[in-house]
Amino acid sequence: MLAGPLCTQYLSDLGATVIKVEPCYTGDDSRAWPPLKGGDSAVFLSANRNKQSLAVDLKTASGREIALRLVETADVLVESYRKGVAERLGLGYASVKKRNNRLVYASISGFGRTGPLSELPGYDLIAQAFSGIMDITGERGGGPVRSAFSPLDHTTGIWAALGILAALRHRDATGEGSYLEVSLFETAIAFLGYTAQIYWTKGDTPKRSGSSHESLCPYQAFKAADDYLLIGVGNDKLWRQFCDAVGLNDFVDDPRFRTNADRVAHFAETVALVGERISRRGVADWTEILTTAGVPNSPINSVDQVLALPHTRQCGIILDYEHPVHGPLKSVAMPVSFGGEPRTVRSAPPKLGQHTVEILRDLGFADSETENWLRQGVVHAP
Repeated sequence: MLAGPLCTQYLSDLGATVIKVEPCYTGDDSRAWPPLKGGDSAVFLSANRNKQSLAVDLKTASGREIALRLVETADVLVESYRKGVAERLGLGYASVKKRNNRLVYASISGFGRTGPLSELPGYDLIAQAFSGIMDITGERGGGPVRSAFSPLDHTTGIWAALGILAALRHRDATGEGSYLEVSLFETAIAFLGYTAQIYWTKGDTPKRSGSSHESLCPYQAFKAADDYLLIGVGNDKLWRQFCDAVGLNDFVDDPRFRTNADRVAHFAETVALVGERISRRGVADWTEILTTAGVPNSPINSVDQVLALPHTRQCGIILDYEHPVHGPLKSVAMPVSFGGEPRTVRSAPPKLGQHTVEILRDLGFADSETENWLRQGVVHAP
């Protein structure tokens, strides 16, 4: 529900003209997800800027013909139906390729289009659970925990956009279109890269480790006198700097702690030693001390705190734009800048069917035909 919209939003941020094809009357499911602002979902607003909306019933012959007319002049088609749905609608790759053999066709799904699980539906949470990600996420000895920001939706959208850009370069060189598949499942397995490699190396099933790291220590959140502080001692040079800064020089060359491998082998002792020392001061004090010493550290910021930071504002990742209904709104930009140029919103997320009449006119359909389809419910416009 999000991977496809995020993929096309990234492409729209890069300058593509994106037409979002939605069912009549209900539209994209995420339009109804709370919380809502004047009838518009915050989730929908986050993933659909710079797009046009065409509301059409693809189960009708006329609706399918409208979609195929779009295909004839399109560079890219992105679909995220369950397996077989696009084919039943006459919009599978084999069918649309006949209309446009230069088309780049991207198919996004939960588990891919081939293999024994390809029939299954997929949401980010389902893929987190099925892939093993939830099994390694959470506190030691605790239950499985969802990664709250839907990383598989976001990253599957990125992989799809990357594949599309590569396919367009291939078309530039050969004149040929392409068919590509991206799935939440494979994105999840890709996230397991070094975790899987550690498993293959050790033969032990990875366990939940909270904020800590299986291969680095101390590298986690510690409770200071007033709140939590994240400390990242990523190598032995940083260990020496850390010990000097916090007054643990007596332990810097202790055989239990001298190297990162020693500290990982004596994980509990290392964490106890560091934790006791960190508990003596507040986060602000330790942040100043450790930053001065060149030791990576961070307070555990809340979302409102990080969005209000001067650095967040100055780097341009937050977009301000005017919505025709809601007035001033904000959005998170694509995290790539080109030559220092400011990132902007060209158009607000569309209302359902906002561009239906305009798109049909551009496709060469007569206004009388459009009016007839509106009466029949083949298409929808506000």
